[in-house]
Amino acid sequence: MVQQYPSVSSWIVPIARWVVWDGALRESGAPSPVDLDFIDPMLRRRLSLLAKMALKVAHDCVRDLPAVQFVYASRHGELTRTTSMLDDLAAGESISPTAFTMAVLNSTAGLFSILRHDMTPSTAISASAESFGNGLLEAYMQLTENPERPVLLVYADEPTPSVYQHIEPEDSSAHAIGLLLQSGAPDTIACTSVPGNHALSHEAQSRAFLRCLEGASASGWHGAGKSWTWRRPSQ
Repeated sequence: MVQQYPSVSSWIVPIARWVVWDGALRESGAPSPVDLDFIDPMLRRRLSLLAKMALKVAHDCVRDLPAVQFVYASRHGELTRTTSMLDDLAAGESISPTAFTMAVLNSTAGLFSILRHDMTPSTAISASAESFGNGLLEAYMQLTENPERPVLLVYADEPTPSVYQHIEPEDSSAHAIGLLLQSGAPDTIACTSVPGNHALSHEAQSRAFLRCLEGASASGWHGAGKSWTWRRPSQ
């Protein structure tokens, strides 16, 4: 249960597995390109980078589990594809039905369900700069409702198209994080959100969380009127 105090929420997330695909590292030559051998080549060619990242970490995180609840979160979703469709409309061109279908926020969750033949419910969340934190909270709440069934959280995002740079200046290279929440997992992260009027953080919320996940004792992030903190419970 999420513990509620006056405008304060805290909860502890059990993490059984986690996977990261980071475009910033890829640019420096560290990781290999997105490996999607588990997806049919015909479908693979239709996928955006965002969908490829998300499906890659989802596949690697779930592995051989037969059924998981899926929470997909993204700040901008398929904004690159959507912008391309708007450009086509402005130029008087018709929109591809396939492009339109793949542009909706829950398309990645739907594809994952189809690929796995898994009819377990899925949820798609977009909550501006706090999309990752709210996605993590949603995944945790789903696990508390059904502790016997693991919950997969995937957060994926990429830089906005250049036309939006004046209103979305945040530097956020393409990246995706997959977290498998499972009851009894030995690795846990304590999460807290409280009201706050701090200066807004310029990094992506997901990257602030990732610092704690990768070993930092604690990490914080400040949004519009709310501050988030993640820490190792033993610290």
